[in-house]
Amino acid sequence: MGEENQSSVTEFVLLGLSQDPETQVLLFFLFLSIYLLTVLGNLLILTLLHIDSRLHTPMYFFLRNLSFADLCFSTTTVPQVLVHLLVKRKTISFAGCSTQILVLLLAGCTECALLAVMSYDRYVAVCKPLHYSSIMTHWVCVQLAAGSWVSGAFVSLVDTTFTLRLPYRGKNIINHFFCEPPALLKLASADTYSTEMAIFAMGVVILLAPVSLILISYWNIISTIIQMQSGEGRLKAFSTCGSHLVVVVLFYGSAIFAYMRPNSKIMNERDKMISVFYSAVTPMLNPIIYSLRNKDVKRAFYRIIAK
Repeated sequence: MGEENQSSVTEFVLLGLSQDPETQVLLFFLFLSIYLLTVLGNLLILTLLHIDSRLHTPMYFFLRNLSFADLCFSTTTVPQVLVHLLVKRKTISFAGCSTQILVLLLAGCTECALLAVMSYDRYVAVCKPLHYSSIMTHWVCVQLAAGSWVSGAFVSLVDTTFTLRLPYRGKNIINHFFCEPPALLKLASADTYSTEMAIFAMGVVILLAPVSLILISYWNIISTIIQMQSGEGRLKAFSTCGSHLVVVVLFYGSAIFAYMRPNSKIMNERDKMISVFYSAVTPMLNPIIYSLRNKDVKRAFYRIIAK
């Protein structure tokens, strides 16, 4: 029977990370630990930032948005991975796959924009400290955060629409552990060039443009820090920006590798590991990095415990 006469796919089979039963048990406990740390860590930050009035500043306002995006990002994929590690038939409906792609891209793309906004906030704090309160007003912060979510929604809608408008007939086995455009395109029953170009263009908008803004911001920050007379001032500035730089390198590095290169027809194990990193590991690391390296957050935590 010709491919054009085959019925449209109504569900997909996900091959997951491993077919070995013993490895799947180990992966289940690994992913469960990652998810629990992600949820607890990000909820803790959200709670601290809400309760402690000392943390009601622009930087922590953006951090609150980042933590919420991380929760959405991780919850979109990891619970499904946990279920699939316990069952033999790892399926997801076409509607479920579509929803997963839409929400995953919304949270992920919003995080890309938020990281750029946070680098601008640090640039103003370090390079223009006397004008910080007049530049980073509450209304400006709300606009920047809202703009991040709107840009994330726009890129998500474009990528999801271009991916799902393709016909999917016959082949329904995805060599991946969740639904995302690069993996799904390999099953399309039509030419994917225009979709790949649309995804690449959106990648330039939401990945390369923010990275450029971040590099410019930190170039100016480092230049300002070097000129500081006080060694203590330099150390404080580096400490404030260090946690942000770690998050940026981890998140953008893996996302650019996954979305800003030609879409090969085979999804290999390296691609899966990269996906694990930005979909599960990075959302877990963000609250750990911010809380361990940030004295304000640690003080707020100790104050709540002491009550």
